[in-house]
Amino acid sequence: MSSAAELPAAHEDGDAHFLAEIRAFLAQELSEDLREAGKRTTGFHTEIAAAREWHTRLYRRGWIAPGWPREYGGCGWSVRRRFLFEQECARNDAPIIFGTGIRSIGPLMIAAGTAAQKARYLEPILSGEDLWCQGFSEPGAGSDLAALTTRAEIEGDFYVVTGRKIWTTGAHLANRMFALVRTARAERPQEGITFLLIDMDSPGLTVLPVVTIDGEHDFNEVAFDEVRVPIANRIGEENHGWAMAKQLMRFARSNNTTTGSLRRAWRLMEREVARYQPGPDFALRMTEVSIALTAMEALELHLLAAGRLDGEDEMASSLMKTTATELHQKIAELALEASGPLARGSEHGASGAPQMPLATRKYFATRAATIYSGTNEIHRNIMARHLRQ
Repeated sequence: MSSAAELPAAHEDGDAHFLAEIRAFLAQELSEDLREAGKRTTGFHTEIAAAREWHTRLYRRGWIAPGWPREYGGCGWSVRRRFLFEQECARNDAPIIFGTGIRSIGPLMIAAGTAAQKARYLEPILSGEDLWCQGFSEPGAGSDLAALTTRAEIEGDFYVVTGRKIWTTGAHLANRMFALVRTARAERPQEGITFLLIDMDSPGLTVLPVVTIDGEHDFNEVAFDEVRVPIANRIGEENHGWAMAKQLMRFARSNNTTTGSLRRAWRLMEREVARYQPGPDFALRMTEVSIALTAMEALELHLLAAGRLDGEDEMASSLMKTTATELHQKIAELALEASGPLARGSEHGASGAPQMPLATRKYFATRAATIYSGTNEIHRNIMARHLRQ
């Protein structure tokens, strides 16, 4: 059975040469071990050793930050070329980097950070020396993020932070965190919130693992017991962190689940179909989802070309997040169904220990897709509000 739609036909000057350059790089730099690690990826990033190795190879080539401006170490590519690059990486099973720094806090620093913050943090993000996690959600403040209670009080040149964060992706791997803390009580809960950059080795900071239903350890709880954070580590003005968070989340929502991610899931589903040969009625469902994937790729390219996924357009980022995450779940469901009864069995990993089959782990991993970065119900409310305006 054929794949979903091929890449859009080349029409920019040099597209063919650009694609040839990407394919030559991937053929040379993507070892079989890295390809296999990419194929096994079910969550936000590939297992960390492979993710770091691939990050290093992209960095050496100068391709680690396709969306960043050249003056900050980015590629300076057109939106079409960024799209083509991600699609080629997905089609070749390249690992997914631990990319919160590249995709979220880096762009926010470029847009709103001080000169000192850019000088200190941007190059280590590019090189992979610094890995960042996001400290937003709390036990009592998930989708209602403005209800957060982790507090920060000024003592001299420092904020002293006390509280807890939950569902903190990659906190056990990261050496930096960007976090929202409450610095004042106000009539509106969105006021009185401040955006801070925190070192993960700070005294008083503790990371507690959260293992999810797919057996993976992506999430964590993070406790702060009078953690001291320099005031210089604040982005934006004190008590105005909500605006910083909204801008960052628009970056995150538009690139957490791209069509490159969907293409990876589609490839997994195709491998399951080839292995287990589901019944003929399955082909119709594949065709329906293939059409939806083709439409999603066209939507993403259109929004990129229109400059609507630059962190400023709330409507576009909510549309992208809602549509992509729901399609991601549909593809994962197809992969699970294609596996048939074997989806309930066990595979054996490199160590020989039994583990949940890949398609099953992918299915469980995508259950949270419509919840993280704000539930899809909230995003539908955002889109409805814009449509009424």
